[in-house]
Amino acid sequence: MWDYHVHSSFSDDCHVEMETIIKKGITLGIKEICFTDHIDYEAAIPNVIIEFDNVDYSKEITRLQKIYKDKISIKKGVEMGFQPHILDKCNKFILDGDFDFILCSLHTVENKDVYLGDLLKDNSPKEAYQKYFSELFYCIEKGAVFSVLAHFDLLKRHVDYPFDRVFKDNFDIIESIFKKIIYNGRGLEVNTSGFRYNLNSPLPSKDLLTFYKELGGEIITLGSDSHGDNTLGYRFAYTYELLKDIGFKYLTTFDKMQPHFIKIP
Repeated sequence: MWDYHVHSSFSDDCHVEMETIIKKGITLGIKEICFTDHIDYEAAIPNVIIEFDNVDYSKEITRLQKIYKDKISIKKGVEMGFQPHILDKCNKFILDGDFDFILCSLHTVENKDVYLGDLLKDNSPKEAYQKYFSELFYCIEKGAVFSVLAHFDLLKRHVDYPFDRVFKDNFDIIESIFKKIIYNGRGLEVNTSGFRYNLNSPLPSKDLLTFYKELGGEIITLGSDSHGDNTLGYRFAYTYELLKDIGFKYLTTFDKMQPHFIKIP
């Protein structure tokens, strides 16, 4: 297994040390873990600062790579919370950071928190999805530096809004986003946290993954979105079968931001 969305105590919302997570990954037979701890400048959560020191982060990953090099591969990533007005700041952190892999996330839209559902307090589901996709497309168009888009349909964690309506309301911009990332050599994350939120599917859903594949998309990573050691590789075996059913033959791993393809087991 290759788990490319893993948080540790360097993330504000996780309290489990990297080494504990790595040891659990080894017992599970995971081949490669990519730590993707949070950076969310100007997050719309009162009194919360979501940042980490990249020097300390790098030192700890390097230390653990040396200790466990014969048992598991460990990659250095980040889950960057992009917003249109801080693109340059986000990109500078990434370009200065010597990362293997970057998840592009939108946790804040129009200064309203997406993860906690605040975006839906002042917007209808239709409006919330439109604003979410519009800001995501803007960030992509204006040069956000990333490897794959994280949990593309994140909003469905917080609102019960039929997929066919989401797709109909936002078809043009979803198509534009997918075509743009395909053209730029970037991809989609398949995030299995959807199963933990009782959505009966990963994020994005099978329909969106199928549409991405039909447009020519090939770059996909698999991530558990673990915030600890108890959900590593969660529902990966099922998701492998789902991806093969859609027509995907390969998963993608990254080294120094360069993609490498591995046949889906």
